[in-house]
Amino acid sequence: MTETTPAFDRRMLEALICPVTHGRLDYDAARQELVSKSSSLAFPIRNGIPVMLVDEARQID
Repeated sequence: MTETTPAFDRRMLEALICPVTHGRLDYDAARQELVSKSSSLAFPIRNGIPVMLVDEARQID
């Protein structure tokens, strides 16, 4: 039996915004993250669910 990670529903991007800047998010499928270029943060997607907490976000360049 193989475990698979639930897929992120791209339609959620229409409803989600960056909790810091209230700007748009980009989906990075390879890293399973939602990226806010305006705040330089990447929010993880775990088990198909975006974790929109600043404390859980990764700082990006």
